[in-house]
Order: sequence, then structure tokens, then C-alpha cells
Amino acid sequence: MRIKCVITKNLKKTKKRTCSYIPHGNMEKGIILNYIEKPNPAYLKRGKNKNKNKNKNKKGDIYKLRNVEILLYANRYVHEGNENFSSTTKKLLLTPKVGNKMPEGKKPDWFHVAAPTVAKYNKLKDDIKKLNLHTVCEEAQCPNIGECWNIGTATIMLLGDTCTRGCKFCSIKTSSNPLPPDINEPFNTAKAICEWNIDYVVLTSVDRDDLPDGGASHFAKTVELVKFSRPDILIECLVSDFQGNIDSVRKLAFSGLDVYAHNIETVKRLQKYVRDKRANYDQSLFVLKTAKEINPQLYTKTSIMLGLGETKEEVIQTMYDARKNNIDVITFGQYLRPTKNHLSIVQYISPQMFEYYKEEGLKMGFKYIASGPLVRSSYKAGEYFIKNLVNQRNKDKKN
Repeated sequence: MRIKCVITKNLKKTKKRTCSYIPHGNMEKGIILNYIEKPNPAYLKRGKNKNKNKNKNKKGDIYKLRNVEILLYANRYVHEGNENFSSTTKKLLLTPKVGNKMPEGKKPDWFHVAAPTVAKYNKLKDDIKKLNLHTVCEEAQCPNIGECWNIGTATIMLLGDTCTRGCKFCSIKTSSNPLPPDINEPFNTAKAICEWNIDYVVLTSVDRDDLPDGGASHFAKTVELVKFSRPDILIECLVSDFQGNIDSVRKLAFSGLDVYAHNIETVKRLQKYVRDKRANYDQSLFVLKTAKEINPQLYTKTSIMLGLGETKEEVIQTMYDARKNNIDVITFGQYLRPTKNHLSIVQYISPQMFEYYKEEGLKMGFKYIASGPLVRSSYKAGEYFIKNLVNQRNKDKKN
């Protein structure tokens, strides 16, 4: 299978030359097939088949290519396991890059979303501003903000708007020394939630590694105040890993919440490329497993972004790992690049592949799966089903 690639001596230079090659051994080696424009030999580092005349590039020679960028149209075959790909090409593992200047192409048609309805959108925005609250909908530039805010729901972000970690996919601002948490925030949050007259709320936060318990007590206090005012309301908490601190996990698990959510974000191989170095795959699974062991009445939930270079097999393995750790709910969504300073999109996943992952996950025993290009971990589509799960559980407890 021939893959068009771009070979550059220096990414800062705009001049690029292209050729076709077959992956050989690993991502950086290839067999030269033909040239669209014959590259300058200085752009290539000789591998095998060394000739005395280094300026003579022969068809079939093997070169180690510097700064190889695979074009997006070829990547979908790796993810979807296209049978036309050779076994060598299937082994090609892709990784996202920060600051990649290659064009990502036009977004597919399925990414069209409705514009916010002015009345409800503005009311919710005004309420949040008056009470000095933050929403992940705005801070993370969620594509569903119009859809969710139009029905009067939002995901409240606690502990300020500044994160102590620097994940390469996230647009939330970062600092090693953010402002202290607002002591009035738990009360203001409970007040806003009660005024909105909703029956399901998602509370999330930035990472606060600067706090002794990672902000777990702040979270727990907010949950307790909401439940005190509205015992019937269902609360989902989308939290950090608390650096694996069991005491912090226990504090939140017994606060009265209904759904304990923490995002794995991506497959195991891509963790170091996507997440902050203080986060890792095994620690995230451990936190979710521990929360379930501490309070078996909780529903646990996680989310994965697709389109960062993961393979189908890696996604399936991640689902197996999640079920092995008793995670009840999982969501899949397309990664969208917030700015040019964040990870580039390796590929757009088709709606058919999202449906495939949903079907495979349900076979594994997940209680619910939300899977689609615009699905996010706090997306309302999952809330309806989870709400029914929790209500049924509460009825069973009474009986």
C-alpha cells in the first residue's frame, strides 16, 4: 500500500517535498517508490542499501525519513482495519503531535450543530455569571453547548477555572499556583442548581494538585449542600484522579453522589502523548475501581476521545480493561482540536465506527454507552439513561 507523505528538513521551513513510500520496519523508515518532486538528498538519512554516490536516490532504496507526516486520508485504513492494507502497514502506529501545521481538512457533514437559542442560553449564562460560577461547557469549548444550554442544563466546574495540569488536548488555562478555591462556591452552586429546577446535574472541576486532598472536600461539601436542599436531585461528579489518593476518593464516594466519573481520555499507548505526565492509564482505572469498592451503590463512568491515532484493537482492549475494573458506563466522542497549540487531529472517526464500538461495548456488559462524534463525557444523552438507572436502584432499595 502506498502512502503519500511529506518530508521536511525543518518544520519551521515552509518548503516541503513529497513522495510515496511503503512503511518498512517502523514509522520512520520507508521504501522509496516514486517522487512527485525529487527530494534533496539532504532531507534523507541513509538506512540500508548504501551507495558510494549519496546524491543518487534510486527507486526501491530504503531510507530513514526525518519528520514524516502521514496524510489523514490514509489514516482511516489503519483505524478501520481496511483489508487492502498490507500486514506491515497495519502495524503502523500513529501518534498525535502538538503544533502540527499540516491541514486537517474540512470537517465532515456530521459535525454541524444547532446554534444556541438566545433566551435560554442567555438566562443560563447570566445566572452563572451572577453567582461567579464556571462551566466546563464554556472553558473547554464544548461543541454541544447550544444543545445542552437550550434545555437549561449545564456542567458546573468547581475549584476555579485554572488547572494545575497541562494535558495537550484541553483548552482550559493552566498554572502551577492557581487562586485558592472560593469558599462560597459550594453554596452558590447549590443555590443555582435549585433555581434551575433540574433533576440531574453534573459537577466537574479542574485538577488541583496544589491542594492537600486535590479538592475532594470542596467537592463533597458541594454535593452535601445540593442533596440537603434537593434530596431528589441526582448528582454526577466528573473528577480528577486525586493522584491516586484513596482518602480523597473515599471522601467523595461517601458524599451522597450517584455517579462517580473519571475519564481515561485515550488508549494506553497514547497516554504520554495526550495527558499530563502526572496522569496515567493504570492510575485512572485504579481510582474508578476503588470508588466502586468503597461504595458499591455508585455507578462508575469514564470517557474516551477518538481520532488521536488509536487503533480499533486498542479501543477494544481499553473497553475490556474498563469492564475488568467494574466500570458501568463509557462514552466515546471525536477529539476536536481547540487551538493550533493543541494536539492535531489524526483522523475523523465515522459514525459507523462509533456505532461499532457501542455494539461491542454492550456485548461486554456495560450498562450504558454513549458513542458518537459530538458525544462528550457530560453529554445529556447519557444523563437520561443514567437517571433511569439510579431511580430504579433507589426504588429497589426501598422495596
